[in-house]
Amino acid sequence: MQKAGEEGAGRRPAYPITSVDNALRLLMLFRSLPRVRLSEASEHLGVALSTAHRLMAMLAYHGFVRQDQDTRGYVAGPALVEIGLAAVRQLDIRMHARPVLERLAASVGETVHLAVLEGGNIRYIDAVESAHALRVAARTGSVLAATCTASGKALLAVLPDDDIAALFPDDASLVALTAKSVTTRSRLKKELRAVRERGFALNREESEEGVASVAVAVPGPRNAAVAALVVSAPVSRMTDENARAIGARLRDEAARLLRAT
Repeated sequence: MQKAGEEGAGRRPAYPITSVDNALRLLMLFRSLPRVRLSEASEHLGVALSTAHRLMAMLAYHGFVRQDQDTRGYVAGPALVEIGLAAVRQLDIRMHARPVLERLAASVGETVHLAVLEGGNIRYIDAVESAHALRVAARTGSVLAATCTASGKALLAVLPDDDIAALFPDDASLVALTAKSVTTRSRLKKELRAVRERGFALNREESEEGVASVAVAVPGPRNAAVAALVVSAPVSRMTDENARAIGARLRDEAARLLRAT
């Protein structure tokens, strides 16, 4: 059921922004046309050629389109292609990971999530909840600061140091969700070194009081990571021994998931 204030799909906003509307309508043209000329863009939008040119120039600046030097028409740019591929990869990894999540939840008895990195944040894209009365609720769709979560630290630990520095240029760029969150770059570097040495990431009440998590990155092409598998439980049930056992199990399942994809 749609809540008050939500924009329904296909329903025109009460206060549309014309330039944004036109830019998005231009992008939608690439669903049906492999190449779009300025005259076609102008006619489709009902605007002057100069307006169509300014819109295309802005889209090209951000990499959503590029101009073919031979035909002078515009084709889909790298940013548009990457967005589409990212969406496909997320759908693909969720499909392959679902049996893994269910198997893990049944074997460890705790809530299991699948998460992906989005800049300096992580997004939970699927979950299977624990059957315990006292359990960590599924966070599917939620976004949290990567540095405050086991899944985020597992995914950040795979990145080159230059990428980490770009994501978190100073201490002020680190978000604190609890008193135990990582709040300095020096501590973050130490945490990520520990993740690499240990083989799994830990979060003890850094994102939410009373909650502990263990996570590993699912490796992908060219040593990148496509997602993270994470087990979350009340901190009272996540002993050091349990965390090590869960970490080992997650590594096995991540390797299995890599073979499946």
